[in-house]
Amino acid sequence: MGFLDKLFRKDKDINAWVQEAAGVAGSVLLDVRTREEYRQGHIPGSVNVPLGELAAVDETISAKDTPLYVYCLSGGRSARAAAQLSGMGYASAVNMGGIAGWKGNVVKGET
Repeated sequence: MGFLDKLFRKDKDINAWVQEAAGVAGSVLLDVRTREEYRQGHIPGSVNVPLGELAAVDETISAKDTPLYVYCLSGGRSARAAAQLSGMGYASAVNMGGIAGWKGNVVKGET
């Protein structure tokens, strides 16, 4: 599977990706929406680093071999973020798409 295939895979929806991530040791669900969007509701256990602040992601996730599962609202920002993370040397950054398709519970109010 090539680099672009990892960024734009449509063989799974966000629900399947979250389930996969749960089985991958050390993986991180990375929400790249704004802090306000994150506070309004996010996937439990996710980490928020807004797309505009992604250059500083190493302050939160320093290990470049960390499996990253990236999402936003609809999939556009997460695709850009996954590409940027790969360019920054992160070995595994997968675009899961958007939380708009998430069928599970969300956590509200945390940052």
